[in-house]
Amino acid sequence: MTTSCCPSGLTAPMDRDTAESVARLLKAVADPARLQLLALLKSSPGGESCVCDLTVPLGLSQPTVSHHLGVLTKAGLVERESRGTWAWYSVNAERLAELSDLLR
Repeated sequence: MTTSCCPSGLTAPMDRDTAESVARLLKAVADPARLQLLALLKSSPGGESCVCDLTVPLGLSQPTVSHHLGVLTKAGLVERESRGTWAWYSVNAERLAELSDLLR
């Protein structure tokens, strides 16, 4: 999982390692389906959703939705929990706040 990487905003120079980490985070959200997934997860009852409930709203296949959720999970923006044969996802509020702080 990715650790905290983001300075508070872009108000000061950053070293190369930090810049690369921030770039990975921004790449994770630089896709319309991933932005939609974050919004769906944040607005879902209980703040979590089963992958099976995310395919129809996005109009994408389950493997494609799982791929996008995997990218978000690797970036630390989403947390995954296995329950039986399905995976449930929720937004990592701290990591999302880091992204928000960066863009302020």
